Amino acid sequence: MSTSQNTNQVAQRPKPILMIPIRRCGSHALRLRLNFSPDFYSPYPLHIVDFMPLVELYGDLSNDYTYFQLVIDLIGLQNATMVKWDNVALDPISVFEAVKNRPRSVHSIAWEMLFQAGQKHNAKVVMDKSLDNVHYAEELISLFDDLLFLHVVRDPRAQVNSINRAIIHDFDTLLNTLTWVKAQDAAKDLAQKYPDKVLTIRYEDFLVNQEAVLRKICQFFGIEFLNSMLDVSASQEAKNISVLSALWQTNSSPPIPAYIDKFKKSMSMDDIEIIETIAGDYMDYYGYEKMTPAKAKITEEMSENLQARSEVKKQRAWIELRENAPQDYQLRKFRATYLNMLKARLLQDKPEELKNIKNVHQMA
Repeated sequence: MSTSQNTNQVAQRPKPILMIPIRRCGSHALRLRLNFSPDFYSPYPLHIVDFMPLVELYGDLSNDYTYFQLVIDLIGLQNATMVKWDNVALDPISVFEAVKNRPRSVHSIAWEMLFQAGQKHNAKVVMDKSLDNVHYAEELISLFDDLLFLHVVRDPRAQVNSINRAIIHDFDTLLNTLTWVKAQDAAKDLAQKYPDKVLTIRYEDFLVNQEAVLRKICQFFGIEFLNSMLDVSASQEAKNISVLSALWQTNSSPPIPAYIDKFKKSMSMDDIEIIETIAGDYMDYYGYEKMTPAKAKITEEMSENLQARSEVKKQRAWIELRENAPQDYQLRKFRATYLNMLKARLLQDKPEELKNIKNVHQMA
């Protein structure tokens, strides 16, 4: 593709933003408020990380038949999410025609879907809230050299406390803290390598002064700050998702500064010390004061044993979700079923050695 053709395509599509690096950081609170801007569009994310274990099963993406099937399946994934993209019906042929002559990857397709959805909403800027994609940042930058990153940092004690109660992650403080640190490693490396591409904010600063933080984000994105962003109760999307899952109940309410220290009431001091031991360097770096000596004894054997226990707790959590929140359960399970259906279909004609890929677990 010529340089002029590439320049024209960039001019015609919205500017891409990726929020990073790990969920339960207050990402919905920011996304819902920014969506008040008519120039900005950020729908419920695809969380493409859950799809990645399947990509190698497609084989040669230079084959048009194979690549078109991947387009169809990713659009199917969007239709299987808990929250649909409002007033958007993506056409597989339109998406395929747009990406067939570009470098081929699952990310090219997923972002083209977001670009086309954003164009339907007349947006100048689109943001993907698939935070885990921080681990694919270099590939994404190679695809979109104008890509920017919104790095949202949250006190690891508060964030892990939230993650521990979410069916989308592990059910163990140590395991989730290790995941938190790995994500922050990727985000910090990205910010140091591409300082002009990454804006880092602390979620606690947003809770204390949402206007100041939102103005900073809007300036970085190149969109106008609007006073309407300060009243999320006027967001219909916020109202809609707040009733879908217990994880999102507070998204239609104003920021609650008291949540900064909520973890102190629900976490043991042992768990807090585990977090402060593993994530201590980042707590110092981002200005979070420790409560313990941060000298918990942690071994590799501990994490291996805890993984099995976490899986047992996760299965129990699915049962409890079905009993206590059947609609939440059904919507999450539908997405998991869709992903495993794709895996079963793709494996039919694949070599035996590929069949040991683990079942895909839904992470909404």
